[in-house]
Amino acid sequence: MDHTLSKKAYAKACTCLPGGVDSPVRAFSSVGCTPIFADHAQGSHLFDVDGNSYIDYIGSWGPMLLGHAPAFLQEALLSAVRKGTSFGLPTVLETELAELIKEAYPSVDMVRMVNSGTEAVMSAIRVARAYTGKDKIIKFEGNYHGHSDGLLVSSGSGALTYQVPTSPGIPQDVIRHTLVCTYNDIESVKKAMNNHKGEIAAVILEPIAGNMGLVQAEPVFLKELRQLCTEEGILLIFDEVISGFRVAYEGAQGLYCVKPDMTCFGKIIGGGLPVGAYGGKKEIMQMVSPSGPVYQAGTLSGNPLAMRMGIAMLTYIKEHPDIYAHLEAFGAKLQEGMQAILDQYHLPYPLHRCGSLMTLFFTDRKIRSYKDVQTCDLQLYRTYFQGMLKRGILLAPSQFEVMFISAAHDLRDLQDTLIAFEQTMKELL
Repeated sequence: MDHTLSKKAYAKACTCLPGGVDSPVRAFSSVGCTPIFADHAQGSHLFDVDGNSYIDYIGSWGPMLLGHAPAFLQEALLSAVRKGTSFGLPTVLETELAELIKEAYPSVDMVRMVNSGTEAVMSAIRVARAYTGKDKIIKFEGNYHGHSDGLLVSSGSGALTYQVPTSPGIPQDVIRHTLVCTYNDIESVKKAMNNHKGEIAAVILEPIAGNMGLVQAEPVFLKELRQLCTEEGILLIFDEVISGFRVAYEGAQGLYCVKPDMTCFGKIIGGGLPVGAYGGKKEIMQMVSPSGPVYQAGTLSGNPLAMRMGIAMLTYIKEHPDIYAHLEAFGAKLQEGMQAILDQYHLPYPLHRCGSLMTLFFTDRKIRSYKDVQTCDLQLYRTYFQGMLKRGILLAPSQFEVMFISAAHDLRDLQDTLIAFEQTMKELL
C-alpha cells in the first residue's frame, strides 16, 4: 500500500501539533510506523488520504457500534445542525437522552451530561468524595479512567501503597489519596480497605477492562467487590465508557447482574460525537450543583448535536435488539476462525472476546490482570499489526487496546480478515 500522502500529512502535522497528533495512540509509534490519516469511512470500511481501503476494527475506539456513517445518524445530525449548534440553555434533548440511559440502567436514577469519559470519571469521583466525606479512592492496575491528575497513577508495581504519577506535571500531593489494587484479586482490595479503614470514598473499575487489552472482571470478584463496598460504606463506581451499550444494551452491569452506585458513560451515547455522562442513585446525584454543593459545569455539556445523535443511536439499538445477536455471531465466528489458525500453527497466544470486543495477546500466559498483560511481546504485536495493515485490516496500533466489531461487518469482511490473519501468522513464524 502507498502511504505517501499520509506521511506528508504527518510531517506537516508535526510542525504544529505535539507529536503530530491530538491523542498519543494515533501516532502509531508503538507499532513502528507513521499514522494513517483518515479521509472518510462508510460501514465497516475506512479510507485514508491515499485512497487505501481498510476493514476497520478501531471504530473510533468504540462508538461506531453500527459502523460508520449510517444514514439515520447522518440525518439526525443534520436535523440538529439546522436548528443551531449550541445554545447555552437547556433543551428537551438532554432529558430524552437521560431517560433512555435510565431505562437501560436500573442503577441510574439521575444523569449529568458532560463532554468526555475523562470528565465523567473526574466528576463522579468528586461527587463520591463529597457524598461519603472521605478522600481516598481505590483503582486497579491497567484500568484507564481518563487523564485527570488523580487517576494517572503508575500501575506497574501492584503495591498497595501510594503510587507515583504516570505523567510529569502531576504533584505527588494530588495522587496521594489514590490506592492501586490488583484486578481480579479481591484479597488486594481487602488489604487496602483494612489498611485505610474509614478513609475510602469509592472503588472505581472497568468491569470489562478495555485499556490493557480485553480483560474481564471475574464474576466472583465483582460480586465480592460489591459486597465489600456495601459493608464498608464505600461507593462502587463502574467505568462503562467502553462497555456501556456495547457489550449489551444494559452494559457490563447487566451481564454480571451487579449494580454499582455510580456509572460513567461515553462513546456510544453520543453516536460518535464528543460526549460523556455520569449517573447513579438519586441521593448521590443530588449532591451535584445546582441541587447540591458539588460544583461541576460545562458550556457544551448536553450540547444539542451530541444529544440528538445519542437519542437516535440509543433509540435504534433499543428497537433493534437483534444487533447484539449479530455482533455476537460475527464475533464468535471471527474468534473461532482465528483460534483455529493459532492452533494449526501451534501458537499459544490467548484470544479474549466479550461480544463485540476482542484482543489477541502475544504471550503464552493466562491473562487475568495487568501483570499478566505486561508479559506480552510488543515487538511481535508490532509485526502483526504491520502484516495486517498491509493486507487491508486496520487494528488498534497498540497491544493494549481492543478490536471493535461493528454491526456493519459482514461475511466478506470475516473471510478477508481470516485470510489476512493466516498469512500474517505464517510471516510471524
